[in-house]
Amino acid sequence: MFTGIIEGMGRIVALTREAGNLHLTVESAISGELKIDQSVAHNGVCLTVVGLQGQTHTVTAIAETLSKTNLGSLQINDTVNLERCTRVGDRLDGHIVQGHVDQTGTCVSVVEQNGSWLFTFQYSPGPNHVVVEKGSVCINGISLTAFNANDNLFSVAIIPYTWQHTNMQHVRAGDAVNLEFDIIGKYVARMMGFAS
Repeated sequence: MFTGIIEGMGRIVALTREAGNLHLTVESAISGELKIDQSVAHNGVCLTVVGLQGQTHTVTAIAETLSKTNLGSLQINDTVNLERCTRVGDRLDGHIVQGHVDQTGTCVSVVEQNGSWLFTFQYSPGPNHVVVEKGSVCINGISLTAFNANDNLFSVAIIPYTWQHTNMQHVRAGDAVNLEFDIIGKYVARMMGFAS
């Protein structure tokens, strides 16, 4: 489990394809502290550390993961948001994030607003794709509050700290982002019989 509070950004230094899998080697400030078999969210995708070398770590994304996330479009020197799994007893500063991306959404617009940034995203509606006004949503692994929410659009506001410490600074209109909808909302939708 994760919280959507990003620990730092990593830089893609190598990409290796093997059959339907993609091995991603990431350089980051936390790589030297990781262990083999550890779960780390990369742009909100829970992946297992399979290799360590100096200040880099390697993870593997399988075909299913690549089909549902933006990891397959990463290139050398791109940045990814990183978060290690939550420890029992830690504060839950964001919201409950599983690291299981539901779909990619598309950035519709980015508007600078005198010190903050307003992002609007479009997504494919569905019974388990729940975004509510002032509710939580996870974008590229970041716990954010949604507003102006309707059937397939919502907005989020990015403060300067989040802009500086996540890869939201690189997101432009037309870019794909990883979306994980709030797990509580998905359970409520299923219990109400909205899910297929």
